[in-house]
Amino acid sequence: MAIYKVTVATGDMVEAGTNNSISITLVGSYGESRQTTISFLFLPGKEKSLSVHCGQDLGPIVLIRLHKWRLFLEDAWFCKDVRVTAPNGTLYRFPCYQWLEGVTTVEVREGSGKKLVDDKLQILKEHRHQELAARQEAYRWKNFAQGWPRCLNVDSIFELDSNIQFSRIRANNFTGFLIFQGASHFLSGFLLRRTSWNSLDEMRTIFSRTQGRDVGGCL
Repeated sequence: MAIYKVTVATGDMVEAGTNNSISITLVGSYGESRQTTISFLFLPGKEKSLSVHCGQDLGPIVLIRLHKWRLFLEDAWFCKDVRVTAPNGTLYRFPCYQWLEGVTTVEVREGSGKKLVDDKLQILKEHRHQELAARQEAYRWKNFAQGWPRCLNVDSIFELDSNIQFSRIRANNFTGFLIFQGASHFLSGFLLRRTSWNSLDEMRTIFSRTQGRDVGGCL
């Protein structure tokens, strides 16, 4: 009997947690584990730990499968990473950093940054080809107009996978930044100005103050 210690981390952003069922399968160079349920409740920024019991040593863990099952209502989950400790104490890290939506299975490779020539196992070669095919399907291009740069072949960003869409958190940050910058320009006399600038030095004074606030806000 080989026992593997598994720790699953949920992202700390808003709505990253889920109440859907999440389970895991460990895939090693000698075989794979049975599908083991992790939990039915994940909270943002929290970790879940469990033990996966296998009838034999799986060898080096090369990838994991995360299975998401919808119980009643769909509740997307953002997985940060997974850490697996083998019976001999070897720690394997699997960076995920993506949303899982609907009833789905996601395969995540061990985060060692290997090249194509390093993939000796057939399962890793197949995983790389599947990942490439998925990206080619997601990033399809079209010509918007003659002479224009190409763009994604979608009519709306909502047709894209959640992991490709511009995140709501970033959108909110940009909106807040624009409001702050607009208020700064208004208070500095830049907006709604009805008279001409008296000199270039006056313009430099206005913009130096707003730039100073912008830098401070970013820090």
